[in-house]
Amino acid sequence: MNIAIWGQELTAWATAGMLAQSGNNVYIVNDTEITDPVIMMGSSISNEPGLKDLIEQQFEKQNLQMIQSKSAVVIATHILSMNPAEFEQAQNTVAHIAKHHSDKVLIINQSHFGVGYTDKLQTLLDIDKDQVVVYLAENISEGEALKNIHKPKSLTFGSTNEWATMLTRSLLRPFSSQLEQLLVMTPKEAEFAKLSITGMLALRIGYINELANLAEQLNVDIDVIKQSLGADPRIGHHYLSPGCGFGGNTFSQTIKGLANLLSEKRQSQLLDTVLQENEKQKEQPFRKLWRHYECDIHKLNIAIWGVSFKPGSAALDCAPSLKIISALTAQQANIHIHDPEALENIEKLYGEHPQVHTYHDKYEALNKADALLLLTEWPEYASPNYDEMKDRMKAPLIIDGRNLLSKELLESLGFTYYGIGR
Repeated sequence: MNIAIWGQELTAWATAGMLAQSGNNVYIVNDTEITDPVIMMGSSISNEPGLKDLIEQQFEKQNLQMIQSKSAVVIATHILSMNPAEFEQAQNTVAHIAKHHSDKVLIINQSHFGVGYTDKLQTLLDIDKDQVVVYLAENISEGEALKNIHKPKSLTFGSTNEWATMLTRSLLRPFSSQLEQLLVMTPKEAEFAKLSITGMLALRIGYINELANLAEQLNVDIDVIKQSLGADPRIGHHYLSPGCGFGGNTFSQTIKGLANLLSEKRQSQLLDTVLQENEKQKEQPFRKLWRHYECDIHKLNIAIWGVSFKPGSAALDCAPSLKIISALTAQQANIHIHDPEALENIEKLYGEHPQVHTYHDKYEALNKADALLLLTEWPEYASPNYDEMKDRMKAPLIIDGRNLLSKELLESLGFTYYGIGR
């Protein structure tokens, strides 16, 4: 099948690579002068595990190619994987496609524009001629994008057209080997379902973080409370890990979209509050450092392990680390950063900033450090060499923004330890 992919999001590239690998002729729409797909993706996307190799392999086999928009519009099957802010561009794209077709057209919308936006795109096409826009909720997460597409557990699909449903299910068939359920509903219902799931996850994260902050004041260990919550079958263990806030551009934008909808239609501030409290939560490691040093961290050496917004990703989108680095630089502290994947992105962001230094060895980042802030729960941080850490650090102070390490062990070794809710 010939398929045109519109958009430069991670979803667009991962979908393009997987569809090309499964035998389709896939065309990335590109009206720029850039011809190198890796440059076009940017480092935050090309660093996605396995994606760069897949894209380069499929370009080499010519299953994946670049195409200009004026040539792409004549293709009969399209996928929109655009940023939530690009709805006007999506409208223009669908309108141009409509001008070049008098027969069947399938457009699969994977973008998080909001509830009812697929129906708005549909008004630009003639549904009586089977010119259809359907909605497919993407469920990929950075660090696992290819796995999420290749072997999804469930799919939420919005379509009321039999032909479009049949064609989309055929397109997804190579990725259905472990599919436990395919939920088919109207496009508007599917869009709302996607928003609802993301909102529920944000509420759980916000709630456990609030409990963790309260646990500190009550001198209660949040780990014990978390185990009790997870043991209740009505609640379960998912998204019950307290920490220094969530990040991720798509996740945050989707929650903001639902927050705006709730505010507009219901005058509800529920998710607005979650977002506001999450921004405060990002500051927790800095606040703990600030209190420990009695409001004076001027010229101190602060090591940071992990700056990406989540493990398995190089992206810094809405990451807690950015807020903390900003606060540290404002206090004239020297910052020594290690991250397994995101150093290139942090270097691009801070350039030659005299206070920000990056290290490819996590232990070198600890040299003469007055504190270590652990902000991303990369697996390689879970069992470090504590003797080496203590030898290198000027002050054995650890602020664990993800509760990754053992408080009891560290304190027994002579470290001062602060976690979230511990």
